[in-house]
Amino acid sequence: MDQVTTVLKMLLLLGVANGAPILASRLLGSRWSWPLDGGRRFVDGRPLLGSGKTLRGLLVAILATGCAAPLLGVDWALGARMGLAAMVGDAGASFVKRRLGLESGARCRGLDQVPESLLPLLFAAGPLALSLPQIAAVTLAFYVLELPIARLLFRLGIRERPY
Repeated sequence: MDQVTTVLKMLLLLGVANGAPILASRLLGSRWSWPLDGGRRFVDGRPLLGSGKTLRGLLVAILATGCAAPLLGVDWALGARMGLAAMVGDAGASFVKRRLGLESGARCRGLDQVPESLLPLLFAAGPLALSLPQIAAVTLAFYVLELPIARLLFRLGIRERPY
């Protein structure tokens, strides 16, 4: 696989992993949207993750990325693990945002993009022989493209916020 193709495939898989929960939320509303943190609060009194991180979102990301991966020539199990890693990165970012006092859905440039793109790429690095420059390029591209894509999805009525 040439470098450009690899970067594009990884970007598409990251898009699926991070977009599937948003699409599921739009299609299903509040059905099956049980919070991952069970409504628990951390020692600081703030929500552990917040209501935006749901079991439905986690499962949809894993399933969708696992299904999309073979269409891009990537093993389904690796795709599913990438979906899981993207959601772990996203949940970790939410945990940090709650500690910073930011509400669920608040924008935090960088923290909203890097963990959910970098972590799955690190999981895929070995099996797909991704180089550090490729990982950096995909992470940077995800960072740059996420906001314009989010705005487009907002205009299309898929996202609730333009970020």
